[in-house]
Amino acid sequence: MRKIAARAFACLLLVLFMIGGFSIYLVRYISDGDRWVTFQVNRHVYSNAELSVGKVVDRDGVLLASMSKGAQLYNSSETTRRSTLHVVGDIGGNIGTGVLSYHATDLMGYSILNGVYSHTGRGNTIHIAIDSSLNEIAYRALEGRKGAVIFYNYVNGEVICMVSTPTFDPYYPLNENQLEWNDYEGVYINRCISSSFTPGSIFKIVTLAAAIETIPELFEISFYCNGSTTVAGETITCSSVHGQCDIYDAFAGSCNVAFSDLTQMISGQVLKEYASKFGLLDSTSVSKIPTAKGSFTVAATGSEDLSWSGIGQYEDLVNPVAMTRLVAAIANKGVAVTPRLITGVNSEYGLPLGLGYRTKNTKRIMSEATAMKLAEMMQYNTIHVYNDYYGFSRFISLGAKSGTAETNDGKLPHAWFCGFLQDKNNPIAFTVIVEHAGWGLQQAAPIADAVLQALVG
Repeated sequence: MRKIAARAFACLLLVLFMIGGFSIYLVRYISDGDRWVTFQVNRHVYSNAELSVGKVVDRDGVLLASMSKGAQLYNSSETTRRSTLHVVGDIGGNIGTGVLSYHATDLMGYSILNGVYSHTGRGNTIHIAIDSSLNEIAYRALEGRKGAVIFYNYVNGEVICMVSTPTFDPYYPLNENQLEWNDYEGVYINRCISSSFTPGSIFKIVTLAAAIETIPELFEISFYCNGSTTVAGETITCSSVHGQCDIYDAFAGSCNVAFSDLTQMISGQVLKEYASKFGLLDSTSVSKIPTAKGSFTVAATGSEDLSWSGIGQYEDLVNPVAMTRLVAAIANKGVAVTPRLITGVNSEYGLPLGLGYRTKNTKRIMSEATAMKLAEMMQYNTIHVYNDYYGFSRFISLGAKSGTAETNDGKLPHAWFCGFLQDKNNPIAFTVIVEHAGWGLQQAAPIADAVLQALVG
């Protein structure tokens, strides 16, 4: 009897171990199965380590990439291929945030029950919000310079234009020698999603928002700018001599002297809290693809560094997607809508899948009153400053802010231009950055203008 009991106990332990092992496998299969099938040794969906199923099309159904056994096809236009490269991805999978890599399981048609089994072997079709014609326009306007352009609809979250440069033709992958050239530095990085840059004066939007909510007498204060000011024995320079000005003209003229004063009144800790609340310090996502984080260092009270931090210099960093989401929230009365690239997934038979991609994620990041005041003041910029350069007044309710961000590498500053159309027919927010290009209004604004013209005429 003892032997029988011992054997029964041993069998019971064995069964329990088997159940435990199977349970662990089942949990891992449910949670990680999608990653398992994307291993490039999976011959069902990869050929020579290249994805061989699935299709990517733009918002108008224009083919951007088609993967089939033995052939990878891209759009017939080289400009389209280059301008959509970072959104779509390359054949070799070097661009990790591209749809071909990051959403490979959606293209494969993976499911927990069926794995990647496909009757036709074609895989699924991913529909992205990008308008490839707008990408082409932005790509041409960048004129071979390094930078990033993003436009999105702040009501439904659809990213209609996203371009990162430098880029290349996916039909002709780069070799190691080319990657050493300065022209191709960071070519596999989508600068819209995976990079953060010194913001320069576009960060004054954050400083202004904090001032509106923490300085009751803000709109009664008169600032005086003679081209510079002294803080803790150090000089804060301004791009111009603005003379006597109120906060409207200080913001429109991007007066460093005025914003140095405001920053000292607000404090670094409060500015960091606003930057965090506005989503500039954390990673967000674009159709599940995580973006780079920004940063803000709280400098000592009364220091020169504190003044520069409120002006968008010192150790400030922002991500282009996060910045676009902020100006979008201003236009949308304080409500931020998470940008999304993917609008839907269709099965190999054309049936809609992936309904989660249609979800609109929103979050209030500022009060409606503050958002409306910021929108009014950004529109004041357009009317009283930017319109003189590009005739921006032809666009309905365009609000914008330029930025010229100094860097510590001895090169020209980064040029920024961000803003929105507060127009029910075209609820668009945008950000443009051109690396080491110079003055923001001169170098980045024309790119935004070119895309806006194509959008609304």
